[in-house]
Amino acid sequence: MSRSRKVIITCAPTGAIHTPSMSPHLPVTAAEIAEASIAAAREGAAILHLHARDPVDGRPSQDPELFKPFLTEIRGQTNAVINLTSGGSPHMTVEERMQPATFFKPELASLNMGSMNFGLFPMLQRFPVLRHDWERQHLENSKNLVFKNTFADIERILQLGAENGTRFEFECYDISHLYNLAHFLDRQLVKGPLFIQSVFGILGGIGGHVEDLMHMRRTADRLFGDSYLWSILGAGRNQMTLATIGLAMGANVRVGLEDSLWLGPGKLAESSAAQVRKIRKVIEALDLEVATPSEARQLLDLKGASNVGF
Repeated sequence: MSRSRKVIITCAPTGAIHTPSMSPHLPVTAAEIAEASIAAAREGAAILHLHARDPVDGRPSQDPELFKPFLTEIRGQTNAVINLTSGGSPHMTVEERMQPATFFKPELASLNMGSMNFGLFPMLQRFPVLRHDWERQHLENSKNLVFKNTFADIERILQLGAENGTRFEFECYDISHLYNLAHFLDRQLVKGPLFIQSVFGILGGIGGHVEDLMHMRRTADRLFGDSYLWSILGAGRNQMTLATIGLAMGANVRVGLEDSLWLGPGKLAESSAAQVRKIRKVIEALDLEVATPSEARQLLDLKGASNVGF
């Protein structure tokens, strides 16, 4: 009897999209981010994708000093792979956005594979009451804001990661992002196994229809063959549906409050761990196995937890 396929669960507990007024369960302080991350790891998340926030008003921040407390706590209590954001703010330089990854030298960092419109403003209709001025500005400004990641930006981020032995979660929000990644593969600036996070349902990127998922998979197969590991990130209400379809097609999955605040229709998720627990049930129902952090390291050819800077 053949062994079951191992599925890597990534969990993103807080992110930079949602704001504190949208959910009382969104982690803001270092203690809350650490608690949410550790709970998700205990439910089966092999990878933790982490952002930091200002503890006073919940504003996203790339200040390494805000990352340090929760990284230390998570490292002390789990064996999870740490994946640090390189997103930051569109107003930051590449070096500013890469501060956490450059300073802490994680095994993984995220990398958005192209410039794109990133429309968050529709959330103003769903969340008209916001406690902090920055939250409304954050959402309204997305009408006229491009998330910039040029070929030169991507090349610089890859260089900074290579200097630390940090590999990347390549976040692909559209078909063009796959072709951008193929360009860097052709130039030998990246190497397999590529960890491709297909992102669905963000306004400005590919949609959340099952045909969009199929198109992304077909294109990745044609461009990368067997040199990549695929993962599904469905934004908002797309989270569990697309993750389930992706699992049946051979994908890994990502969940967490960064990507969706919900556990089901009209039901806020009380934690990212609850989302991990829910998708784990789907994985097990499909007779698949949840990968451990050690197995994820092997599958992604990571440098190991003993070689990070925290």
